Order: sequence, then C-alpha cells, then structure tokens
Amino acid sequence: MFKIMTLNNISVAGLDRLPRDMYEVASEIAHPDAILLRSFKMHDMLIPATVKAIGRAGAGVNNIPVERMTGKGVPVFNAPGANSNAVKELVIAGMLIAARNLGRAWGFARGLEGEDGEITKAVEKGKKQFVGFELPGRTLGVIGLGAIGVKVANAARALGMNVIGYDPTITVESAWKLKAEVKQAISVDDLVSRSDFITFHVPLIDATRSMVNAERLKLMRKGAVLLNFSRSGIIDDEAAIAALDSGQLYAYICDFPSNLLKDHPRCVTLPHLGASTAEAEDNCAVMVADQIREYLENGNISNAVNFPAINLPRNGGFRIAVVNSNVPNMVGQISTDLAEAGLNIVDMLNKSRENIAVTLMDTDKEPEQSTLEQIAAIDGVLSVRCLGCTREA
Repeated sequence: MFKIMTLNNISVAGLDRLPRDMYEVASEIAHPDAILLRSFKMHDMLIPATVKAIGRAGAGVNNIPVERMTGKGVPVFNAPGANSNAVKELVIAGMLIAARNLGRAWGFARGLEGEDGEITKAVEKGKKQFVGFELPGRTLGVIGLGAIGVKVANAARALGMNVIGYDPTITVESAWKLKAEVKQAISVDDLVSRSDFITFHVPLIDATRSMVNAERLKLMRKGAVLLNFSRSGIIDDEAAIAALDSGQLYAYICDFPSNLLKDHPRCVTLPHLGASTAEAEDNCAVMVADQIREYLENGNISNAVNFPAINLPRNGGFRIAVVNSNVPNMVGQISTDLAEAGLNIVDMLNKSRENIAVTLMDTDKEPEQSTLEQIAAIDGVLSVRCLGCTREA
C-alpha cells in the first residue's frame, strides 16, 4: 500500500487515478511515499525521509525545494501543458481588455449615477475616451514557445495577427505544433522592437528575472502592450509603470497584483487566474497523479523537472530502481553486486540528466535484502528500490 500526502486540495479527477486498493491518500498521513500539492510552500517544511516523489499539480515548482530533493534522490514532477488552454484563453482576453480599454470603460460605467436617461446621455458623451483598436494586423511577440506559448501564438494567428516568437531552447515537438506563419525573432531585443503586444511564457530564473527593464522598454514600439501571465518578477514593474506614465506603454495586463500596479488606470491586474479553470485543475491533477503512480509502481519517469526521462516496459519479474550521482562506473558497480548475488539482468535501461542518473534493471529472481543494502552502500547511490519485491533498501 502506497501512502500519498496532499498539501492542497487536489482535484478528485486526479485522485481517482490512484486505486484505493493500492493507495492511501490523506492530508495528514504518517510515512508518506509521495506528496501531491499545488501552491503550498515546502521550503520550510520538514519533509519525511520516506518521501520518494513529489508531484506539483501545475507547471511552476518555485514553491518546492527542488535542489534539496535532487540531493536526496527524489524526483519532482510537474504538469507542463495541462493548463495551457486556460492560460491561452486568458492571454487572448488580456489583449482584448487592453485593445478595447475594457478595464477603464467598466470602471466608468459602474460609476455612472442618475436616472437611466441621464446615464444614456453620459454614456454617449463619455464613450469616446475609450476608443480602442482591433487585433488583426497587429504584431504579437511571444517569448517562450513551450506548450502555452505555442497555443497563444497559434490562436493569435487565427485572429489575424502577425506573430513573432523567441525561444532558444524550443523543442522539436513544439516546433512541429507551431503554425508555419509564426516568424522567428533572433533575440529578445529583436522581438521587443517589432511587437505591438508582448506576452511571456517562461519560468522565473536568473536569466528571466527583470527580462523587461527600463532599457528594453525604450526599444518597444510606442504604445505597445505588455502581458504577463507567467511569473511575477519577469517584468520590472517600476520601469513598466514609468513607461505607462510617459506613454511609451499603452497598457500593462498581468496576473500578479501589487500596491504599485493595482490602481494604475492603464494597468489591469488579475488575481493569478492563469490556470484557474475547473478543466485545468482536473488536467493538472490527472497528469501528475499518473506520473507519480508510474514512478512508484514501475520506476518510469516523465515530466520530472530534476530527473531524466526514462521508460522501461515491465515484462514481469523484479525491478530494481537506482538513483545515483552521474559519475563513471556506477552501472558497473551495481551490475557486479547483482552478479555476485547470482542475479541475472534480463532487461536494463540507464538515463542521466546533469548530475543525476537513473538505472532500471529487471532481474530473474528477487534480490536479497543484503544485496539491496550493498547497492545502497555504493558511494554516489542516492536511493534503491525493488519494485514488485517484498523488501526495499
């Protein structure tokens, strides 16, 4: 029986992927094998030593001590792309809010007073201050062409917009999904200088922090619109407000309110709604629950932010899963220990990513506890599990 601790409310659609005859799921549980969460901040949490995997029902993992977990041989899973449609729709909404001045117009309408006839006269007199513009023919710049960025780019093309994108690490899979009409920018500065709207779909790391600052804002077309539904910190908010005040920026739409932003007339802030749809929450929970289950039961890994992807089909027998530092001769030492124990490896797969390596080995017989302990004692081995066995190191 596997034990799963939940640190937030996880969609029932995801929890239903964990069969109750094999999994015990609770918010308070002793000796959990895995943790499922959404936005709970784990950095100051005492994480039980029994935890073998952590699953984030969402994309960002800033709330998880990934580096510390890597050092303990614990993969951290996320759900990239599961909320992509929800974010795409909000980006399109953000462009329309900016282009048609909907935030200011709604505020004006809500402030109208008097009889209906007086309100009608006030509307006809005041509406000219909210004259906007249409999207077709405008240029959208998309920084980050992962699952979300690709959907945003393609949707903008369907609306008749010109689209340019920048992503130096774009995957082949994303490139295949991108509409052929989307043009490539050679740098962030190139994209910024050519765009009427700019949207960001990148993680917050050192390379992306304050990606748009006072210097880059000077490169933008006068009257451009910034959209940030990615992470707070990617845009230098003080510089953006100064650009709004000077008229360099037309509008700033973002998902991260602050005292600096929330009351500015040309800044519309939303309460982090990017993935806040029932469909997105279900999709994220289902994806991460499936990944946690596959890892606990079979050792296979997909969408871990700190571990290599690995997939070795099960053909019966006993599977030994080893996580170790990515240094020479680890597989050799593990194989030697198995050979000395009289175990034959019938199938094996080894994958590495940066400083971490994972080896899956199917053996003809169940290893003794002493053999697992011997492997665990190898310098550089972080964890050893025997799947389908009665024992574990």
